Amino acid sequence: MRTLILAVAALVALPAAAQTPPEPSAATRAMAAGYKALMVCGALKNAEAAGGSRTVESVEANELIGVYPEIDALVREMPVEVFPARVAVAWDEAMPPRSAVWRAGRGCTIMPVGWRGEQIALRSLGAPANAAFPAASPAGPAGLEDTVETAFGGRYGEGANTTAVVILQNGRLVGERYAEGFGIDTPQRTWSVAKSLAGTIIGAAVQRGEVDVNAPAVIPDWSREGDPRAAITLDQLMRMASGLTSDTAGNRTDALYFGGVGVDEQVTTWPLIAPPGSRYRYANNDTLLAVLSIAPTFDEHPPTELFRRLGMHDTWAEADWRGNYMLSSQVWSTARDLARFGQLYLNDGMVDGERVLPEGWLDYVSRPSGPQPRGEQGYGATFWLFDKSEGIPADAISANGNRGQYVVIVPSRNIVIVRRGEDPAGARFDHVAFTRDVLAALD
Repeated sequence: MRTLILAVAALVALPAAAQTPPEPSAATRAMAAGYKALMVCGALKNAEAAGGSRTVESVEANELIGVYPEIDALVREMPVEVFPARVAVAWDEAMPPRSAVWRAGRGCTIMPVGWRGEQIALRSLGAPANAAFPAASPAGPAGLEDTVETAFGGRYGEGANTTAVVILQNGRLVGERYAEGFGIDTPQRTWSVAKSLAGTIIGAAVQRGEVDVNAPAVIPDWSREGDPRAAITLDQLMRMASGLTSDTAGNRTDALYFGGVGVDEQVTTWPLIAPPGSRYRYANNDTLLAVLSIAPTFDEHPPTELFRRLGMHDTWAEADWRGNYMLSSQVWSTARDLARFGQLYLNDGMVDGERVLPEGWLDYVSRPSGPQPRGEQGYGATFWLFDKSEGIPADAISANGNRGQYVVIVPSRNIVIVRRGEDPAGARFDHVAFTRDVLAALD
């Protein structure tokens, strides 16, 4: 034992220069290449489909800055090749590049490690011309212009990188600004804002009479007699209260997002670690399972149908290579399209006089039920709540996503605030303070 202690002490005492970091594993390199291929593909190809344009240099300066620490340096150094319907990133001399494949109307799909270019069958859904956007008010308040300006200047978070702000009040555009290289036709990955989009797609299925949120989620892999997971309801999945474990504490599902693993291969395998409904644990798996449980409805009513109904023609819900939607994160959308999404809730789920969401759906997604997260926001059903935030109406809700994606909906003020960003790891945009200042400027 004494020998072991001395050996460890000698290792600790080595100069920093002698402690070379270990070479990244093949799995880490494959994940980094998948991250870069999918991100470059999504940014470039979805912008083209929206009538805009991006460059690899722009993506490297925004989306690929400050990513997960273990792959950040790898992502920066790996070479990328862009083809008409594919993006490839080399990562190992003995293996084919990681590839993300683009399909019209379906965005980009990351292929499995080792994929060599075989054709895949993904149904294409074309995108029609963009819909009219709410007219701008003659002049917004001077204070609002100043507030929006400071959102791009670092006031709400050192190192934060704001790329777009769009603000609607009473159905009219009162504020809009974009960073250089971004504009009305620039889709960005929504990250976990997609969870609130998933909750809205579920709501549309409820309105059509196809889904009951209080019933057990329909997951075929859980149908064997005696499987306790069969009791988990769709509502509990929407509230991050399934009781299931997940890949990591909280959120990371890299094998699904960038590794090319299918949703139906992995998310159904996790065991219970708490009684359903007894514990809040934010996890991508819960949303992925909720979407998987309503997958049979997508044959007749794919997510794109709802997006088009809302005028969100520059929004694409992407899928894994097996055809499962990745509606916990992998949706690309413009700032204006996300404002249209927020306006649906201000309109009580109505579009052109037609009910798209059930009456009272806003109350449902806004209602805290069961266990709640610690922190400055509570959680409803796929939406975050402002029930703890001084200076913000208690009925305000938000869709929040990684790297600074926020859609804030304030029903009592008839206001939607969209903030898009590419905030690197370690930088945080204070959307609560920004919301409070925007509301004060519009008071």
